[in-house]
Order: sequence, then C-alpha cells, then structure tokens
Amino acid sequence: MLVLVVRLYQLQILRGEDYVIQAFANFRKSLFVPADRGLIKDRRGRTLVDNRPSFDVFMTPAFCKGKERDDVIGKLREHLQLTPEDVERIKADYQKSWLSRDKLERFKPFLVELDIPRDQVDVLEAHRTEMSCVNLIPTPHRAYRGSASLGHVLGYMSEVSPDEMDDHPEYRRGQTIGRRGIERRWERELRGADGKQNIAVDAKGRELDKDTQEALIPEVERLVPATPGNNLVLSIDERLQEAADAAFPGRAGAVVVMEAKTGFILAMVSRPSFDPNQMSGRISRAQLQKLSEDPLKPMLNRVMNENYHPGSTFKVVTSLAGLEGGIITPASAGFCNGGYTMGNHRWRCDKPEGHGSIDLKRALQVSCDVYYYALGDKVGLDALSQTAHNLGYGQPTGLDLGREITGIIPDSKSVDPASGSLRAQAINASIGQGEVNVTPLQQAVAYAAIANGGSVWVPQMVKRIESPDGKLLREFPPQEARKLQLKENSLAAIRAGLIAVVNEPGGTAYRSRLQDVQFAGKTGTAQVMKLGQKQKLDVAAQTYFSRDHAWFASFAPAQDPEIVVVVLNEHGGWGAEAAAPAASRVVEAWFRIKREEEATPVTVVGNK
Repeated sequence: MLVLVVRLYQLQILRGEDYVIQAFANFRKSLFVPADRGLIKDRRGRTLVDNRPSFDVFMTPAFCKGKERDDVIGKLREHLQLTPEDVERIKADYQKSWLSRDKLERFKPFLVELDIPRDQVDVLEAHRTEMSCVNLIPTPHRAYRGSASLGHVLGYMSEVSPDEMDDHPEYRRGQTIGRRGIERRWERELRGADGKQNIAVDAKGRELDKDTQEALIPEVERLVPATPGNNLVLSIDERLQEAADAAFPGRAGAVVVMEAKTGFILAMVSRPSFDPNQMSGRISRAQLQKLSEDPLKPMLNRVMNENYHPGSTFKVVTSLAGLEGGIITPASAGFCNGGYTMGNHRWRCDKPEGHGSIDLKRALQVSCDVYYYALGDKVGLDALSQTAHNLGYGQPTGLDLGREITGIIPDSKSVDPASGSLRAQAINASIGQGEVNVTPLQQAVAYAAIANGGSVWVPQMVKRIESPDGKLLREFPPQEARKLQLKENSLAAIRAGLIAVVNEPGGTAYRSRLQDVQFAGKTGTAQVMKLGQKQKLDVAAQTYFSRDHAWFASFAPAQDPEIVVVVLNEHGGWGAEAAAPAASRVVEAWFRIKREEEATPVTVVGNK
C-alpha cells in the first residue's frame, strides 16, 4: 500500500500536470497560426515589403514512429524532391524532438520544407491520409517588392537558430526571424504574435469528425487568432532610390541621400547587394558560397560598415579647423609651387607645376593639395581630429539600421610613432589620407552640418510606426545630436568654395553642373593600397582593385540646402569623372520627383 500511495503521489501530484498535458496531446494536435508580419512602406506609402500567401510543411514526431517515420520521410523525399542533405536534416530534427528531455517536444511540429510551390501543395493534399503526421500550414512569406538595391536597407528573413530560441522562448522551430537591416532592427514591431489551432485527432494523428471535434475541444480553444505585426513607414523614397541606383556607374560603392535639415535618409545604395527574396527562402549552399567568396563582398553594407580614405572631400574639415582656429581667414593667400617640403620629404600637388598664389575658395575649387599640406601643418593633428569629431567622423552616427563602424580619425594619442612624426601625420590627414578613414554615412552627416549651419543630425530611416489598420502608433521627430557653435563667415567661406567646385570654370566638378539647380560639392580621389592577395586575382581584377576610390560629397540647392548626396565609387578613379556625374543625376532626379509630386499629389496607400 505504501508503494502504491507513493506512486500515486508521484503520478498525480509531482507529475500530474505533465501527464494531463500528455493526455490532452494524445487527442489534440496543436498547430500554430502564423501572424502576418508588418508591412514596410516608403515615405509616400508605396509598399516596399509585404507578405504573400504560401505553404510550409511540418512534421509532428509523436504521430509517426519507427517504420512509419521512414515511410513518411521517403514519401516526402519523393513528393518534395528533397536532396539527401534535406533528408538527413529532417531525420536529425526528428531525433532531436524524440530524444528531448521534454517529452512534450515530440508533440510539437518541426519545419520540413519552407514555401513549397503550388504543384507540391496539390500532391501533398492528395496523399494527406497517408501522412497523418505531416501538416501543410498556410504561412505568409515576405515579398520584397522594392528596388533590388534596397537589400542592405531592408534585410531579409531566415530560420531562427537554437541559440535564439533559448534566448527568446516565444519563437518556435521553423519560424523565421529578421536578419540585417530594417527586418532585424525592428523585429519586435514587425513580428506580431502567432495564434494557435487545436484539432482533435486519434492516436495516429488523423483528424476526427466535426461532432467529435466539438465534443472534445471547447469552441473558445479551437482557434486563437494571430495578431498581425505593426507597419513601418520609412523616410526612403522608392523613386529616388531607383534613380540613385541607376545613376551609380561603379561595380562597388555607395550612394547616400539625406535630408540636410532633418537627417532622414531618402535613398541608400550599397553595391553590390543581395536579393532579399532569395535570401529569405531556402538558399542553397552553392549560392551562399558564391556570395561569401565574391571578392566584391555583396553582403557588406558599404554605407555604414566599411570605411575608406576620404581624400580631398576631407578638405572641408581642414578648412574649418583653420578658420575656427584663427590660423587663416577666407582671404588668406598661400602659394603652391607644385609640392610641399618638410625635412627630406616632399608631398606633391596634383598639378605638378603648381597653382601659384591661391586663397581658400580657389584651393577648394581646384582642390590644391599644397594649400592644405601647409594648412594642416599649421593646424596640427589634434585640431584636425577635434574638428572631425565635432562634425561626426570617428564615431557611429546612430542610424536606426543596426551596427555601424566608427571609422578612424587619428590624434596624437592614437598614432603609432613609428609611422611618422605628428607633423607628417597632420599633413597626410589634411587631404584625407594617412590613417583617416570614414564611412559614406559619416560624410553625409558632416556635409549636412556644413550645409545647414552647424546642426549635426542623427540619421534616421523610420518615420513612424502604424498599427495593422493604419493608425499612427508612434512618430519619430528629427534628432539633433549637437549644434556646433561655428562662425558664420567660416561656413560661408567653405560653402563658397564648394559652390565654385561645381559652378565656376576650373572647378573640379564643373562638368557636372546643372542648368536648373545650383548645387555645391567636393570631389575626392583617395589612394588605396593594392591587395595583399593579388596572386589570387586575374589581370583585370588586379587592375580594378589597384585604382583609387572616387568620392563626391554635395548638397543642394547651394543657398538653401534640402538634400545631401554622397557618392563613393570604389576603385572608380577620379572623383570628378566617376562620382560627381552620378551625384548630379541624383540631385536632378530629386527635384524632378518633387515637381511631379507637387503637380499630382499622391494619397498615402497601403499598396502601389
């Protein structure tokens, strides 16, 4: 009797709840009802990402054991045209469920195949009674409808990992989670909450008749509806994004378009990119390997996760340091004889015969290196560093898109003494070479501050969050990181030089001027090191990777700036030829789009 009492205590008290759950599981099959993920729209309400109907295949281990399991997997292999690797994965997932310490794990469906085509859906439906442990679950899958160049902005979806499920128990095996970009950064808002459908089944997992369903499962427990995720409205303009992508001429590089007075991003291109639709499906190992081995690194977001020597675009920093420090005035003249000498080293100008007597405006207009070598030598490395940091270089900008790198702005404490004297470091830094490295996004932030009078904006991409039915839940105002207390004549002098770059004869970007819009900017050509692994590249690749990077940083209109446009053409050569024309076309496209929208206002809608 004592043994019986102890055993009853174990069964009913200590493990009673577990056995109750198992008893329910013996006649209940619980299938989750996937939630619709929130939409992602552009600034005008055009849909960039939505959901399309599809079917995923799931298996519940508890309802197919032993030989039956092998029969079912064999049929799945035939009907779904599975590879040997797929079959091994299914077997491993089955074993993991069956051998789990949690006995209820075997009653939880796991993913067999994602997003199967319609003909396979029909085949599985026709053989449904032969595979009672297999379920077709209607699942909304992401449809990326925007420009292909938005891959790095939007990100993609992939299956949640075991480690992620440990950290976030609300996820289940086979579900997808946002990777990179907006999808990852705003996962909580977009995800929604899955529902549940309880079905009465027999011991083989076969669905029982309607009357039995109603008798065994109360109506309120049969279906718990899913809750859709919230929608995001971005500052991205889809038409401008397409124009920026079309204007960019290079194999690799970046284009950033930002509102000069708010920091909101209007377009962001990182080339090469990836196809979010392909990445969000069951991408093959061969396809992943091709992406990972591509020397142009298509998975790298060059806008915020790669840095480069800025070249002559950095001369605005040197100019501002000199003006604010009282070392020069706008009228101060220097002399360029073709080079600058310190000790036994001579730094050459781009114009071997020199520019002669030259002031700040002319030095920016023609991009005279000697003027800036001399100015950088007088200003010093620490003053250059401080001015650059004030403008947003050398630190994350804070864009709401995920991780970004800081770039490198050297100062007297960070440089390696073996790399040269502080004077030499300052001379190199004065024209954006040496150890100076910046991201295209930092360039946009800095040039916006020059354009708007000293406001350093935190770049943003999400303008508002809406409920599934379109109600405003949260709006994001512009965020000013800091307001620089700069002399107006300092900014005016720099802007005058940048205007001359584009709009006056002799300016390095004069050929990229526009008839209808006066804009300002600075060309840059940044020297690069040749690849250490050149022997792995063919002759054409060696030639490409040895060329300089081409920059152009600009704002428009010049007198009352609305947008900042930054173009980086990796290994493109001269900034005047390989970057400035692209920026000019983007500026032109923006004002054309504005005119068209003002003429025919668009009502914000959920779809194109």
